[in-house]
Amino acid sequence: MTASAQPPPIPAAARPAPPAQTTIVRATVAEAAGATLVVAGLAVLERSVRQLGRQAGMRVLVASDGAFSLPPTLPVAAEVRRLEGDADAAVERLRAETGGTVVAGNMVRLRGDAPTGGLRVSDEVSRLAAEDAIFADLLRGDLGFVARHLNKKISFRITRHLLCHLPITPNQVTLGAAALGLIGCLLLASGGYAMMVAGMALAQLQSILDGCDGELARVRFQQSHIGEWLDTLVDDFMNVALISGIAIGLHRSGYSALWTAGGFLAVAMYLFYNVVSYRELIRQGVGGELINIRWKAARGRDMKSMASNRSAGLGERLLALGRRDTFVLGWLVLAILHAMPVAIVWALIVAGFSFWAAVVQVTASDTTSDTAVDVTDDATPDVPPGPAN
Repeated sequence: MTASAQPPPIPAAARPAPPAQTTIVRATVAEAAGATLVVAGLAVLERSVRQLGRQAGMRVLVASDGAFSLPPTLPVAAEVRRLEGDADAAVERLRAETGGTVVAGNMVRLRGDAPTGGLRVSDEVSRLAAEDAIFADLLRGDLGFVARHLNKKISFRITRHLLCHLPITPNQVTLGAAALGLIGCLLLASGGYAMMVAGMALAQLQSILDGCDGELARVRFQQSHIGEWLDTLVDDFMNVALISGIAIGLHRSGYSALWTAGGFLAVAMYLFYNVVSYRELIRQGVGGELINIRWKAARGRDMKSMASNRSAGLGERLLALGRRDTFVLGWLVLAILHAMPVAIVWALIVAGFSFWAAVVQVTASDTTSDTAVDVTDDATPDVPPGPAN
């Protein structure tokens, strides 16, 4: 007796798409006062439509009675429906026709807010409150001490009061900040006390501006896969250039050749770690951010979960030393104190652990890396998996 034949699986491309969820955004005289105000570089109505449009399977209808001009930069996927007669009755007819959910066009939503939730904007006071909330929402739990208490306090002001109002893209901010950092590395390589302090000061400025690109992308909903990779590649290039600049600068300042050799040994270990990291980003399919890689040396954890874990074990403390915001500021202090050889020791420690983690990643079995680890577990890895950008 033979088993009955099973029907072949339906290819993914041939499967019907799930029905779209419809959200109707009211853009009527009732919402006009708040919908036209600008919050973090976007009109409130445009912000609402862009945010809703980023949700998978979401169909966005803008219901307008013509009380105010719609932003010319609304996403092309948004459908505009002109309302005739009484606005409330027309919106209700559209809701009945589409089965959609009606939301006001003067609402600003934060992460986790439902489409019907958010902060209502109607005047300058509520506009400022909404903008405050948007930037407070950017303070992720995995931020380091220096980033949270120094860098972000500066970068938020730059993004909020300058970049949000300029026709500039997040990727352009990334490249502009990198240019400043590269000038700093060249100054470091010149040697001498004044040049090395100036070089580290520019590196610190680049570290601060490095946060602006992600902030701008998030508040304008301009996140992209290319942007993630560009930010990672620039950060890794800047790390290598920074250590190289310090090593060459120490040589030109008359220090022992051992410090220069140590610097380039750290660079070599970082480069190996970087190659393995890029391989893992592609293999694990976790985007372009290194903090999402699951490391075998960390028993399957990623740096994001480690950094968010407030039980500060040895691994978390060592990971803090490898944070870019921490070591750039630390090396600036060392430059001021005329103690730059200590920066080479610091770089060797972090690069050494990074190299070790990369070796484990390519030589150990895959069972640990591909298994998610509960981040609430009190156990912490013995060493950090590598530098956090």
